[in-house]
Amino acid sequence: MSRSQHAHQCGIKGPFSGQWSRRRLLETCSTGFGGVALSALLAQSARAATVGDPTPLPAGAALRQLHHPAKAKNVIFCFMSGGVSQVDSFDPKPRLAIDDGKPMPMKVERTQFNDNGNIMASPFEFKQWGQSGIPVSTMFPHIAGVVDELAVVRSMTTTVNEHAQGNYVMHTGFPFLGFPSAGAWASYGLGSENADMPGYVVLQSGKAETPHGGVGLFSNAFLPGQHQASIIKADAAEAIANIRPLGTLAAQRRRLDFVAGFDRDFLAEADRDPTIEAAIHNAETAFRMQSEVPELCDISDETEATKERYGLNVTSHRTADYGRQCLLARRLVERGVRFVELSCLRSENGYGSANNPWDQHKGVKVGHTQMAAQVDQPIAALIADLRDRGLLDSTLVVWAGEFGRTPFCQGADGRDHNPQGFTVWLAGGGAKGGTIHGATDEFGYHAIEGVCTVYDMWATVLHLLGIDHEELTYRHGGRDYRLTDVHGHPIRQIIA
Repeated sequence: MSRSQHAHQCGIKGPFSGQWSRRRLLETCSTGFGGVALSALLAQSARAATVGDPTPLPAGAALRQLHHPAKAKNVIFCFMSGGVSQVDSFDPKPRLAIDDGKPMPMKVERTQFNDNGNIMASPFEFKQWGQSGIPVSTMFPHIAGVVDELAVVRSMTTTVNEHAQGNYVMHTGFPFLGFPSAGAWASYGLGSENADMPGYVVLQSGKAETPHGGVGLFSNAFLPGQHQASIIKADAAEAIANIRPLGTLAAQRRRLDFVAGFDRDFLAEADRDPTIEAAIHNAETAFRMQSEVPELCDISDETEATKERYGLNVTSHRTADYGRQCLLARRLVERGVRFVELSCLRSENGYGSANNPWDQHKGVKVGHTQMAAQVDQPIAALIADLRDRGLLDSTLVVWAGEFGRTPFCQGADGRDHNPQGFTVWLAGGGAKGGTIHGATDEFGYHAIEGVCTVYDMWATVLHLLGIDHEELTYRHGGRDYRLTDVHGHPIRQIIA
């Protein structure tokens, strides 16, 4: 049955019956929706041709142009869910070895489990690497090889001490559900450079699971629906459920066009409700992804040397799984995806949960060793590969967990959560490589110099993307919200 027959059967009156609406006007005048869409596209092209620097943005971006010249176009977020120990990775503290086994000489803040022991020396050795001489522990021998690309921030702090809240703060700036993720903000502000792919993608592989807090960590919340993350299973037969079309793409296109007609009618009747508009946009993007995603995930065109570089051929399947994510992250930014997040897998010995695999409340040496082996070679390969392809200058790699860990032990050989001072680092995309910013005290417990917050980190990321973090806002519930809430300043010392 045609749409007109369906309308007649349902008793809908014709366009000249005296009941005119915007919907009927668009359907009957000139070329209807097609003409409106074409005029909008022509207007966008004309604007892009006449606006100078800062750079005009793709159609669909909330900002018409950047606030200032951007150093980065894309972000890859390597989220170390569970909390990496700063004193065992990038912030060496000789005092821990000197006072190993002694009580902490200062007030101990409340921890997650309050099973607090004495000072525990790091079981890892540190060595200075690269021309910068930045110390890196033996946990990360491969990342140490690209240390001159890193801007290491040793004075990061957060306001919470529990995983779900910590994950939300690190992703959204707020400690609970209902606010847009950093990736959604980047997609909303800048749009996607590829109409066939979403602006925000989360990669998973193997048995990687969503961190505590759930998929709300990747939510668009009150931003338009097209800015929610698309989760791609890097090694699954179907990277996205039901991504393969029913029949041919041509048949799928005809079905989508048929449904789109009713969707547009409904949108007009709903006074262009942005939720409905976003759903229509997502349906179109999903159709285009049916050909784009399988090609993206097919890495048969990559050289064996590249696969070996990322660790896809190593015996540890966890390293290979994470390596595939890193390789696909490079392929995604090559295709113009604005923000890509990677997901860790649980350690082989089971220390740490599946949702927070860096969370070693016991066996920190064994657990951290295995987790580092999972991500070390792939992340180093990603940075080097981006550099070799000329993409590192425009791609910002962010490495962070939701908090750090205590310098004193929990139980016999674990470490509890520590939000008072921990380490994150940035590479490429305008970050000043080979630098260290800030410091913790001699025990690695509290940040005492150049103290930074999660808001500062995201303000820096947005700044490198050409965005003033105070100007990227969205009005919701009568208030203008932003990723950095009412806080934050770019960390100028790590900006090249």
